[in-house]
Amino acid sequence: MNDIDELLLDSVADALVAQGYWIGDDLLPSNLTRALLKDFEQLQAEEFKSAGIGRQMDYQLQETIRADKIHWITDKTPATADFLQWMNLLREGMNRRLFMGLFDYESHFAHYPVGAFYKKHLDAFRTKGGQVQSNRVLSTVFYLNEHWLPENGGELVIYDENDTCVIQKVVPVFGRMVIFLSEKFPHEVLSANRERKSIAGWFRINEGAF
Repeated sequence: MNDIDELLLDSVADALVAQGYWIGDDLLPSNLTRALLKDFEQLQAEEFKSAGIGRQMDYQLQETIRADKIHWITDKTPATADFLQWMNLLREGMNRRLFMGLFDYESHFAHYPVGAFYKKHLDAFRTKGGQVQSNRVLSTVFYLNEHWLPENGGELVIYDENDTCVIQKVVPVFGRMVIFLSEKFPHEVLSANRERKSIAGWFRINEGAF
């Protein structure tokens, strides 16, 4: 995988400028999406760890806030290597168009058992003084749920910058990706009546910028 549709990159960049987020289906080749799902399903239960909140000294487990389990992604399988390469091409494309200074990308498989949720939050971490301070600039979510129906629940709910109203409720269907500015949009994951599978990721700027 060594190229990406330039018109697609234009569409993502235009949406980020106009509204701060982008939602699209079937961006990755279908065989890659299915290979990622296979990688996900081959992971053993003990390879998923309970997810926490905060960073470094402030990191803690809070199952009343989030109940998903995660497995950090590396390039150890052909599918994950291709996925990370594709996301790197997306990073380069956004840097060329928007001069975002995106430095790298981190991601994990996210497993939400039946009834699991993630309450409203920002992907950008805050300091004790309440100021946003994070090297996460652009968030991505990629869904691996085959045959998902609206009545299954599990939507990603995105709120406006002022946290006053819902601007999008995203059904987590197979092959759908959401990209949004990490510091701008509070969001939450609603519980579902079946297990929910996704890849959550973040494009970051250099830590030295802080």
